[in-house]
Amino acid sequence: MGSNQVKSNAARVINLLQDFVSLVYPNYCLGCSNTLYRGENILCTYCINNLPKTNYLYNYQNPVMLRLQGRLKLRYGLAFLKFRKQGLVQKLLHQLKYNNHPEVGEVLGRVFGREMFDNGYANEFDVIIPVPLHISRKRARGYNQSASIAKGLAAALEIPWDESVSTRTVSTKTQTRKTKTERWHNVESVFDILNEDRIRDKRILLVDDVMTTGATLEACGGCLLDAGCKELSVACLAEA
Repeated sequence: MGSNQVKSNAARVINLLQDFVSLVYPNYCLGCSNTLYRGENILCTYCINNLPKTNYLYNYQNPVMLRLQGRLKLRYGLAFLKFRKQGLVQKLLHQLKYNNHPEVGEVLGRVFGREMFDNGYANEFDVIIPVPLHISRKRARGYNQSASIAKGLAAALEIPWDESVSTRTVSTKTQTRKTKTERWHNVESVFDILNEDRIRDKRILLVDDVMTTGATLEACGGCLLDAGCKELSVACLAEA
């Protein structure tokens, strides 16, 4: 039996084993809970194709840019998905932040990044920086959800990402039920830059999971600009 035949037989055996395992221990889509088919991973094709996109990639003067206008000097302001209560995006973000599924952020970051790549954003940034979590919250969660998104974006855009540049010096309370003013006061002095040399004269893409009032992006982005980055852009997975 030739080597090609041996490889072919081995591949068939592996596929049969994978099919058997998936029948006994099926993998479920973290968006709709339906069984994943071969070739699907984390999210099914249906959920990916039906993500509620903002289409801000095609509109420079989009709501993210307008919301931060006069508060933060930006090159680009982007949000990929529309956040609706009880919707698919909320469910996916809950999986990402509270159910120990950082891979959801990476998968969605890759989808976001591929669309950015296809629409001319590939050479617009030098490094991707995720909005940091305080060390206590990161230790409790096990990861920074924004870093998971940044990792996926970086892979699709083929540029580096760095989680070590910015730090959160104060552990703030959740922003969920705060007013716009309360959100700003909650984060206005909680970020710091650990290594200015890594961002000086660099075009930065600052990444967060959800944008509401923009207070967190304004506070963290302001620190990056003060530290000497050449140009700042922001990208959020979702906009509320």
